[in-house]
Amino acid sequence: MPLFLKIILCIIVMQSLGGLGAFLTVGSVDFWYQTLNHPPRTPPNWVFGPVWGTLYAMIGVSFALVWQKLGSNFWKSAAFRIFIIQLLLNLAWTPIFFGAHQMIAALVVIVAMWIAIALTIRTFKQHSHPAAYFLIPYLTWVSYATYLNAGYAWFN
Repeated sequence: MPLFLKIILCIIVMQSLGGLGAFLTVGSVDFWYQTLNHPPRTPPNWVFGPVWGTLYAMIGVSFALVWQKLGSNFWKSAAFRIFIIQLLLNLAWTPIFFGAHQMIAALVVIVAMWIAIALTIRTFKQHSHPAAYFLIPYLTWVSYATYLNAGYAWFN
């Protein structure tokens, strides 16, 4: 499969997974989340959609670049396994925080996710420097999200 098709496919998959998280979040954002004491520097709600949409596109490009580089070996590689771990943690965070309202458990998940993203960057860099660089904004945002999660746990 040509690289541009892999990129398109990976972006569509990542956006779909991100959309699932947004779908699960809607009810809690309008009600439960608004009642929380917000930590300093919490952005307005409208910021999260465009940021995550951009990040999921970048994650998809990153995945496609390493997939292209490793070919069929990608599916058995450490790069693929660590990517899947960080993705599962990413997908788990939303229902834990917004669905179950478990801020401490969500904090544990997001710290584990931060570590898994950092390991993904390190592993992807071995195969494609651009793929690793595409994940740096993701790690940066998850660092900020970790601060927010800890703030919500502290203030509530």
